[in-house]
Amino acid sequence: MTKANKVLFITQEITPYVAESEMANVGRYLPQAIQEKGREIRTFMPKWGNINERRNQLHEVIRLSGMNLIIDDTDHPLIIKVASIQSARMQVYFIDNDDYFQNRLQTVNENGEEYEDNDSRAIFYARGVLETVKKLRWTPDIIHCHGWMTALAPLYIKKAYKDEPSFRDSKIVFSVYEDDFKNKFKDDFTAQLLMKDIVEDDIKTLTKPVDYLTLMKLAVDYSDGIIQNSEKVNQEIINYAQEQGKAMLNYQSTETYPDSCNEFYDKIWENPK
Repeated sequence: MTKANKVLFITQEITPYVAESEMANVGRYLPQAIQEKGREIRTFMPKWGNINERRNQLHEVIRLSGMNLIIDDTDHPLIIKVASIQSARMQVYFIDNDDYFQNRLQTVNENGEEYEDNDSRAIFYARGVLETVKKLRWTPDIIHCHGWMTALAPLYIKKAYKDEPSFRDSKIVFSVYEDDFKNKFKDDFTAQLLMKDIVEDDIKTLTKPVDYLTLMKLAVDYSDGIIQNSEKVNQEIINYAQEQGKAMLNYQSTETYPDSCNEFYDKIWENPK
């Protein structure tokens, strides 16, 4: 049995809860494959407003819900829901909130326009996952983040949550996809990130206004390993990760991807950095 036994997946999309895509398929099948290799997993995604709760049999986990997260000086209730993919023997936890996710689609609206508060939604999602894992009293060895909506998780884990027993020894893997966003984040985005043990010097790479490339570089800064998950990604991100000396896993075919990820987790876990 490998030492890196527990893997937390923080994911932007998972099918069948949202439409199939490269990321949604990875979100669905990679955790199952890793679980079948003998590791213990937990999987999270946002409770996007286009997810049919009745059809997918989501239900609220009362013992995990009820916390308020303060973002931009406003309290936002954290609601946790769960559903099961029976064929995979896999549970999926959903981060929900009336303001950020209910009655709204994923990262763009019905007209294909990006939501103006996607930056705050990303903050809420990352913090919501970490607070929920704390409540679960679960200690992941590897935390694998998928999609730009998860890009703040590495910063929070390595800074704001670094002394928490659940995350003290965790290693972070960040997957880069072709998926991106076009609009720049609001000017006060960096100020919203500052909290316990996160100071301005920790986010100095976030030049304003924050765009997709800048956000990805921040995720790279606080990750232990980087995976190129799409055949075509912004090459500047890959170049930056290489310049930072990050452990890298190049793009893999669908057939080799689960085995390569499994081996990569052990490589990251054993790396003393």
